[in-house]
Amino acid sequence: MAKSDVKLIGAWPSPFVMRPRIALNVKSVGYEFLEETPGSKSQLLLESNPVHKKIPVLIHDGKPICESLVIVEYIDEVWSSGPTILPSDPYDRALARFWAAYLDEKWFPTMRSIAAAKEEEARKALIEQAGKGVMMLEDAFSRCSKGKGFFGGDQIGYLDIAFGSFLGWLRATEKMNGVKLIDETKTPSLLKWATSFSSHPAVKDVLPETEKLVEFAKVLAKFKAASSNS
Repeated sequence: MAKSDVKLIGAWPSPFVMRPRIALNVKSVGYEFLEETPGSKSQLLLESNPVHKKIPVLIHDGKPICESLVIVEYIDEVWSSGPTILPSDPYDRALARFWAAYLDEKWFPTMRSIAAAKEEEARKALIEQAGKGVMMLEDAFSRCSKGKGFFGGDQIGYLDIAFGSFLGWLRATEKMNGVKLIDETKTPSLLKWATSFSSHPAVKDVLPETEKLVEFAKVLAKFKAASSNS
């Protein structure tokens, strides 16, 4: 398929944008990346996602598809000849969707709140909560991977993409707060998985460097502080 038939509206720091980028790479689908400027919304974005007005948006043959995990499922169904992303077993598929929903609805909002916490005690409580979530995901990895290298088994799957897209920000959070959420003692399986996932050919060129995300976070914090004082 011609690259021009597949476009992705997004921004490099967004973990949600990383999901369709990784999925497209897994399927070896060429695409045009339409980079949004952080803090602004292009006319194409507003027209393509008038409900939420958010990235990412996949445009395939002129038709927009919104929401990161919806896009990943769409990619898996449309380009069915490539490696399978969603588990074929109904129970395994339901389990992967359950944990992906947990990540988006519970775990990542906690992670985002760490940077916004003004009181030290509140920050520590949020870090502890995020750490407990990672330990639950360690247990989920044991069940989903069935002794293999990825949540999806031998290859990257749906839950790998859902969780792995957050690895850059997880590492940035660790660095900015002097903590370890994934380590050899508490989460040995996830530590090994994170290394394998980050170095995978479908991932390594789209997962941002930790230092780059830390710098972006600092700029974002200054911008928010200036906006609140104006």
